[in-house]
Amino acid sequence: MSSDSCQSLLRAIADRTCTVGVIGLGYVGLPLIDAFTQAGFKCVGFDVDPSKVKSLLGGKSYIKHINDSKIAAWLEKDLFDATDDMGRLSEPDVLLICVPTPLDEARDPDLKYVVGTCQAIAKTLRAGQLVVLESTTYPTTTRDVMVPILEQAGLSAGNDFFVAYSPEREDPGNPDFSAAGIPKVVGAINEDSQTCAAALYESAVAGVVPVSNCEVAEAAKVLENIYRAVNIALVNELKVLFDEMGIDVWEVINAAKTKPFGFQAFYPGPGLGGHCIPIDPFYLSWLARKQGCNARFIELAGEVNRSMPAYVVSRTSEFLNEFRKPVNGSKICLLGVAYKRDVDDPRESPSFELMELLLEQGAELTYSDPHVPHLPSMRHYDLPEMRSQTLTPEFLASQDAVLIATDHTAFDYDQIVRHSTLVVDTRNATAAVTSHRERIRKC
Repeated sequence: MSSDSCQSLLRAIADRTCTVGVIGLGYVGLPLIDAFTQAGFKCVGFDVDPSKVKSLLGGKSYIKHINDSKIAAWLEKDLFDATDDMGRLSEPDVLLICVPTPLDEARDPDLKYVVGTCQAIAKTLRAGQLVVLESTTYPTTTRDVMVPILEQAGLSAGNDFFVAYSPEREDPGNPDFSAAGIPKVVGAINEDSQTCAAALYESAVAGVVPVSNCEVAEAAKVLENIYRAVNIALVNELKVLFDEMGIDVWEVINAAKTKPFGFQAFYPGPGLGGHCIPIDPFYLSWLARKQGCNARFIELAGEVNRSMPAYVVSRTSEFLNEFRKPVNGSKICLLGVAYKRDVDDPRESPSFELMELLLEQGAELTYSDPHVPHLPSMRHYDLPEMRSQTLTPEFLASQDAVLIATDHTAFDYDQIVRHSTLVVDTRNATAAVTSHRERIRKC
């Protein structure tokens, strides 16, 4: 039988008197708030960045797919508040942790944001609260890292308060799947925690997939991303091979995907980007090493995918040589610094490594991205300040090469090819261009 505190939280969830706190107001946190406010819950957003809090309280969004009108609607309905005051973590009945889980310089898991958040929660943790980690991590993090820190409050996990893991499944820029429309895997440390967490998500999202514990939920998220990383590495490796053979890998994939069973298309690119695929598989390979095992597929996939920016720069150099030009001194404009098409999210974008490599070789570098007007500062890259360039015919004609790194639909590829001398296409973005194809080099 569920405890009294569990029953109390379930009633609050059912009648929407439960307040949901979301810690980390980024590409995961804001869509979650949207889902819960749509379901009628009051939400409090927490972030250490006061500029984000100020922006949201002013009705302004800083994420493209969560627009200003959504923020304004939350505020008008009195369903949203935002703060950088972690002393208020006792106010919500539920705390959803959506903070970054990067890799350190040795490519080992860096849980400092999770640890710091749990330490902040422990200072105000009260009986009856539910704490759910959504950040991607390795199996056992919730039970072995989070719970001991939270229990420093003097309360017992699973009895006095509840703990679960439900991995985020955001796909920024995908109009077909909002946070509310994506089923949530939910695993917890005990039965009461599972009951409360499942009830919470069932009230706001399309469906809940309950699993036996938080370790299964953690492993499921890592598997989702490893599956993509390994298959992308496969087509990246095939791209290099087929380039040597004079075979168009994009045509090969398009032919293969006509098979109605047994094949799913994955596509090559200039490297991996985003908050999941370049990072999360290494959480499991790190855990494998701790267990005395080798995660060979993961390590090999990582090696292949990490090699792609250097391959693209090498091929760009070869293409410039056809025009008797070295990279050194050549004007090169990189198209797209967001990690994927039609988003403003630059996290782990391979464009930054492409830029760094081109600058190291002496290129006169510019970039254009309609979704990223100013080049953001990235912790692993030392790049000069830049602003996005407008792709006028005059500007394109002045460049020695245009390198397509992200295939935004806002780009006019016909115009780009028409006015450029050399277009290096890493995304097959110019597939529909019919004129001046002799200027295009796929890579």
